[in-house]
Amino acid sequence: MNLLDTLLNATLVIGGYPILWREIIGNGFGLASAIGGMRRVVWAWPVGIIGNIILFTVFLGGVFHTPQNLDLYGQAGRQIMFLIVSVYGWWQWSKARNAGIREPQETDPSRSIVTEPHDDAAAVQPHWATTRQRIGLVVAALAGTIVFAMIFDALGSWGPWADAWIFTGSMLATYGMARGWTEFWLIWIGVDIVGVPLLLTAGYYPSAVLYIVYGSFVLWGFFVWLKVQRTEASKAEA
Repeated sequence: MNLLDTLLNATLVIGGYPILWREIIGNGFGLASAIGGMRRVVWAWPVGIIGNIILFTVFLGGVFHTPQNLDLYGQAGRQIMFLIVSVYGWWQWSKARNAGIREPQETDPSRSIVTEPHDDAAAVQPHWATTRQRIGLVVAALAGTIVFAMIFDALGSWGPWADAWIFTGSMLATYGMARGWTEFWLIWIGVDIVGVPLLLTAGYYPSAVLYIVYGSFVLWGFFVWLKVQRTEASKAEA
């Protein structure tokens, strides 16, 4: 139990502010998962799940007595949502990978999260969502933000409206990643724009810094997927 307490409460003091190591480590797993998502490798999903479990304990600051001592129910809740959607994404991409085992032109099951994929070895091929699917995303974004803001406010969450959009946007972006929609990167940008000031104000500095890093990363990922999408379209027309 003492070892568990030590691991849960281990901190790093930066500029006079205590920062939980598990917040840093959890965000590290999150970044690795994002890189894996951009590279379209199946192992992006289980790596992300590990980060979700760790960060769940971080954002319930009042419950787990973190240095911030603030409960962000949207941030904590989205870790559970990530875990559930990641299981779906893991299954969805694994299904494509298993198809590649039967048809070697599709995927290479031996690839890891750090492997640069060939165009014919990816777990998913990027494509735009249809007009109907985009409308569905917008409706879900508005409805989800309103509903979850009321729920988080009733629970006593700190910054319920921002927290609600971050939760809703993260859910939609993760679902879009699982479906292979290139738009999911743009949704992440909207999440980052709201997330950075919320986390800075709440004192979750490693997470805020990672959101800033994500801001640049998601732009990079968007153009990587867009390039792959255009390349595949050119091949189809040839």
